[in-house]
Amino acid sequence: MKQESYDGKATLYLVSTPIGNMGDITYRSVEILKSVDIIFSEDTRVTLSLLEYLGLKKKLIALHDHNEDVVKEKVLNYLKDGKDIVLVTDRGTPIISDPGFKTVRYVIENNFNVVALPGATAFVPAIIVSGINPEPFIFYGFLNSKENKRKEELELLSDENKTMIFYEAPHRIINTLKLMLEVFGDRNISISREITKKFESVYRGKISEVLEIIPEKGEFVIVVEGNNSNNFDDSLSIKEAVNLYVSAGFDVMTSIKKVAKDRGVPKGEIYKEYHRED
Repeated sequence: MKQESYDGKATLYLVSTPIGNMGDITYRSVEILKSVDIIFSEDTRVTLSLLEYLGLKKKLIALHDHNEDVVKEKVLNYLKDGKDIVLVTDRGTPIISDPGFKTVRYVIENNFNVVALPGATAFVPAIIVSGINPEPFIFYGFLNSKENKRKEELELLSDENKTMIFYEAPHRIINTLKLMLEVFGDRNISISREITKKFESVYRGKISEVLEIIPEKGEFVIVVEGNNSNNFDDSLSIKEAVNLYVSAGFDVMTSIKKVAKDRGVPKGEIYKEYHRED
């Protein structure tokens, strides 16, 4: 049965849709989709396929990154007219690396209800099958599409000790893994591909190992082990600190730079001390 809104006002429902297997739609989501007259969707063609699968006919209005600033007004107008509406993305949970945030904020600012229905999302299955400790973790989503910006983002994350989760497209997966290997070192990684779909697969191992076997087809969720080297320890000698980074998969020069950053001294001093003969 449809959940009533908090206070009787019209409600914007955020409905999660299957990311591959249509059987993952929840009973409650189907009931909400049945109950409303208008559905705002990232791609109406994709949503139409879902509605046809469910045997439903509804008015569909496109809401995506390029028109959200305008279409959010339509959303608000329907709510003002007392109509409950649904927002969906192509696949998965709205707003998670998908459009909808501006609309939700706008609806909240205008004192209408927003109700989210739990459902399919890609990063949760990916982390629980990864074999990498999930507590704590951070969800990053997509890195920048430009390589230099992507590398800068990874460099900012290189000292993060939490498990990290990324989404990636097939045409960038190899390049992104190479950048991760360069910036993070050879850490443990798990990549889930085509989650819930026919060719679903998981690739686990060191970044260098997964690079050798990962295909460049499908949709990917990358789970990367955090930086657990704990290198900043005043009790360690320079050589011990550098070698700790080396053991984590970094080359010597990168390790020297990291120790210099940890200790706030010029990398030249670390270089001389590391190569000094005892």
